[in-house]
Amino acid sequence: MTRWFSDRDHQILTGILLLALGLRVWGLNAPLWYDEITTVETHLRLPWDEMMTSYSMNHHYLYSLQAKLSASLFGEAAWSVRLPAMIFGVGSVAAIWVLAKRVAGTPIAHITALLLALSFHHIWFSQNARGYTELAFWSTLGMIFFLEGMRDPRLKVWLAYAACLALAIATHLTGFFFFAAQGLVWLVIALLKIRRVGVLDNSIRWPAIGYIVGGVAALAFYAPILSSVVEVTSTVNETSKVDVMQEYQNPFWSVLEAFRTVLGSLGPALAIIAIAVIALSVIGAMHLRKQSPLFAPIVGVHIALTMALLLALGMRIWPRFFFVDIGFLMLLIVVGVYATCAWIKPRIPMLPPKAVFPLAVAAMTIISAGLAVRNYVAPKQNLAGAVEYVATESDADARIYGVGVAAGLFTSFYGTNWSAIETEDEFDAAMAGPGPVYLVIAFPARSFRTLPAMDQMAESGTLELVKHFPGTLGDGNVLIFKRG
Repeated sequence: MTRWFSDRDHQILTGILLLALGLRVWGLNAPLWYDEITTVETHLRLPWDEMMTSYSMNHHYLYSLQAKLSASLFGEAAWSVRLPAMIFGVGSVAAIWVLAKRVAGTPIAHITALLLALSFHHIWFSQNARGYTELAFWSTLGMIFFLEGMRDPRLKVWLAYAACLALAIATHLTGFFFFAAQGLVWLVIALLKIRRVGVLDNSIRWPAIGYIVGGVAALAFYAPILSSVVEVTSTVNETSKVDVMQEYQNPFWSVLEAFRTVLGSLGPALAIIAIAVIALSVIGAMHLRKQSPLFAPIVGVHIALTMALLLALGMRIWPRFFFVDIGFLMLLIVVGVYATCAWIKPRIPMLPPKAVFPLAVAAMTIISAGLAVRNYVAPKQNLAGAVEYVATESDADARIYGVGVAAGLFTSFYGTNWSAIETEDEFDAAMAGPGPVYLVIAFPARSFRTLPAMDQMAESGTLELVKHFPGTLGDGNVLIFKRG
């Protein structure tokens, strides 16, 4: 421990981690959004022995167990059910520093960790009562052990890798995608080696044992709900086919949505920015091919494999399914910027050559810090604010309706007596009655598309928008309309 604080590089890392912690503690108790509330209602409030009786794609089981423990210790609150996500978020910043140091050197590790600490998306998910930061943590450790195990095959390294594999999949089934991508890379290398050498050595035996041990452990974790897992995953495409938001199944929408959530709607400029960032990632991948030839291919295979499996299963391609790659992509982008600066600095004679990359790093840091501010200007989805507004501002004789997929939560979680509108028939029936009506609409883009008559009434002015609660979640605004 003394060496840690006396070593300059570890002092820098400590400062970065303290910054990451502060940014993730600030705002941790903001109102919960739909998925978080669903997790609390359907899992965290159950007895321990009932938390794994059936499977849902919407739940992260290992995380739910940790969040329940946190809520049991500290009381149920937004911050307590998010506490494990915050801890793993800070932990994943430390993990990416270790990985980046091994792959690209200490200076790049400092920059990558700093930018990840400031990342809008990373802060957002670190304050989200879901298992994505935990998934990123185990995947990053898995990458460290995989690269180390391929470089120097040892059983203890591959057993550590097996633990990461099992814990990632226990957090969420999509954790399988990342370790499967590494498995494909290992399998190709192993087959080529067997063909060339004709013997099974430790570089083949120990990884195989790691995958077997990790796979068996993950299977044992899901054993109580295995039949439910098979049933849900085999029928998930049925709901996707009838989803009014068909764009959610488009890979290009997923890429642009990841940029849109942090940058806003910039029109064609959004696509240009996305292409530039992807180009920097590719440049970084090419620059690292000698220092760490397996790192970038694993990231690429994981992204391609995840896309392919989600499309094959007919699932919605949410950007969050690629959150495990955020640290890896940040590393590739930083290396890409470094390589680009090395190329352009002889071509900019007015700048000292040694200043080009530091200036680029300063620009990235300032931009990241500026974008991170958006995390704090609004909650993810302010359902609680809408409930409070209606309670204090609505007419005494008004009928109040919750509209959309979150309608039921207003009654079950917030204890209102509002009626729910989820279908056109329910909307028509609500509008048929006389008197003032308030409509509290969560996920407005989805709700207006599901209920075109409501959309028309809003456009014509028959429904008056009386309150708008912004949210940082995609389609996370909550709107309150009134019909007099």
